[in-house]
Amino acid sequence: MVDLHSAGHRRGIVCAPHAAAVEAGRQILAEGGNALEAMVAMAASIAAVYPHMNHLGGDGFWLIRWPSGRVRAIMAAGPAGLDAKPELYRDYETIPPRGALAALTVPGAVGGWMLALGAAKASGGTLPLKVLFASAIGQARNGYRVSRSQARLTREHLAGLKDVPGFAPTFLADDKPPAAGATLKQEAFAATLDHLAQAGLDDFYRGDVGRELAADLVRIGSPLGREDLTRYRATLGEPLHVELPAGTIYNTDAPTQGVASLMILALFARLGVTAAEGFEHIHGLIEATKRALRMRDRVVTDPNHLAHALERCLEPRFIAGEAMKIDRGKAARWPLASGESDTIWMGATDTTGFVVSYIQSLYWEFGSGCVLPATGIVIQNRGISLSLQRGALNFLMPGRLPPHTLNPALAVLKDGRVMAYGTMGGDGQPQTQAALFTRHVVFGEPLAAALDRPRWVLGRTWGGQQTKLRLESRFDGNLVDQLASAGHDVEVLPDPYSDIMGHAGAAILHGDGTCEGAHDPRADGGAAGA
Repeated sequence: MVDLHSAGHRRGIVCAPHAAAVEAGRQILAEGGNALEAMVAMAASIAAVYPHMNHLGGDGFWLIRWPSGRVRAIMAAGPAGLDAKPELYRDYETIPPRGALAALTVPGAVGGWMLALGAAKASGGTLPLKVLFASAIGQARNGYRVSRSQARLTREHLAGLKDVPGFAPTFLADDKPPAAGATLKQEAFAATLDHLAQAGLDDFYRGDVGRELAADLVRIGSPLGREDLTRYRATLGEPLHVELPAGTIYNTDAPTQGVASLMILALFARLGVTAAEGFEHIHGLIEATKRALRMRDRVVTDPNHLAHALERCLEPRFIAGEAMKIDRGKAARWPLASGESDTIWMGATDTTGFVVSYIQSLYWEFGSGCVLPATGIVIQNRGISLSLQRGALNFLMPGRLPPHTLNPALAVLKDGRVMAYGTMGGDGQPQTQAALFTRHVVFGEPLAAALDRPRWVLGRTWGGQQTKLRLESRFDGNLVDQLASAGHDVEVLPDPYSDIMGHAGAAILHGDGTCEGAHDPRADGGAAGA
C-alpha cells in the first residue's frame, strides 16, 4: 500500500493528484494563506504540470464550507457560444470531439477562481496573485516533468490530436509523444499567468487576455467569440444535500451529476448493509449506481431547462421507492453507453474553518486539443456533451450549459468532522465517491486504507466502449465469483491499481481543529500540511 496520508496539522492541509500542486498549496498555507487561496494556487499549478487533465480553458466547481458553517457552491461552467448553432454542424451527426468545432463552450474555471478569491479576501485573505501563481509560473516557464499518464494518453490519442491547432508544438517533442519524465515547457501559458497576476483575473474575460483568446478562437474557426467571454460570470449558489445517518452530505446542482452521487449514498443507506467489503456492500453500491445514473440521464440538464428541481430526486419518499427496486441478490440490466473524461479533484482545509472541495476539467484528455498560441491556453471540449438531435434533453443551442460529470462532494458529519472529498473519472466519479464515503465514514476504515482498497467502475470513464463491471485485480476471487453469479457482467482488469478507477482524495477538518488528508496511490500526488 502506498501511504499518501497526512494528519494532525494545525494550520491546514491540501491534497492533489500531483506532488507539485500539493507543494504549491502547502506553501500558501505556510505563508499564512487560507484554504481558498491555497486551492487557487493548486488550480494554477495543476494546469502547468498536469495539462492533459485540466487547464485554464476548462470549467470548475467548488463546494466551500465557511467558518460560519454555511456551505455554498461556486458554479464555474461555461455555456455554448453565441455562434454555436446546430446549423454550424449540419455536416455532422455529432459534435466533433477534437479541433475548433469542439471548442464551443466558454472556459469557466477562472471565473470560479475570481469568486473564490473574493470570498478569501472577505475572510481576511491577503496574498496577492503573484504569490498564488508563483509556483505555476515557474513550472510552466522553466519546465515540468511529463507524468506517466500524460505520456500514455498522448501516445494513445495522438492520431486525433496531432493535427489540432497548437497541440503539436506545445505537447509533442520533435512531433512525437514525450516520454514519461521528459521536460516540457508552456512558455506562453507562463506569460499569461504572469500577466493575470499583474492585471487581475477579470482580464481573462474582459481585458488583454480575453482579446487574445477571442482573436485566436476566431482565427482557428471556433464558434466562441469576444462577446461570449465578456458576458461570462461564474455564480455562487446553494448546493444539493441529503441527510444520512452519518451527517449531511453536499454536492453540486445542475448541470452537474451531483444529484446522482447523493442519490447513490441515500439509496445505499436504505439497504441496511452492516459490513464493509463483502458482496452486500459492493453489490449494493453497484445497484444504487444503476438507479442513480438512469435517473441522471433522464433529468439533468442546464438548470434553466430543468423539468423540475433536482431536490425532488432526493426526497425520502422518492429514495424509498427507488431503494425498493433494488434486488439484494441479483444484478439489474445495464445498457448505458460510454464516453471519456479527464479531470482533477483537489481538497483543502484550514483551521479558520474553511473546507474546500474543488474539481477542474477539460473533459477529455487535452479537451478539444486546441492550444491558443498567444496565451498558451488549452480549450475544453465539454460542449460535445450537447446533442445535435432535435428533441434531445441537452440539444445544442447558443448559451446552453452542457451536462457535467464533474461534481465535488463535501460532508458535515455528526461526529464533528467536515470532509471534502472527490475524484475524477466520468461516470466513475459518483461510484468512487460512494466507495470512499462508505468505507471511511460508514464502516470506519482509515482514510488512507479506504483510498487504497480495490475499486470498481460501471459505465463511462476513459475512452473505451465499455458497459461491463470492471474491477481491479486485487478483489478477492470469491467476491468476484459472487458478483458474476448475481448476473453482473464482470471484467477483472490486469492492473491492481488502474487509472480508470479515478484519482480520489479527501481533506478533513476534525472537531479539535486539526486537519487530515490523503490522496490516491493511483495518481502522482499526495497530501501535505502546515
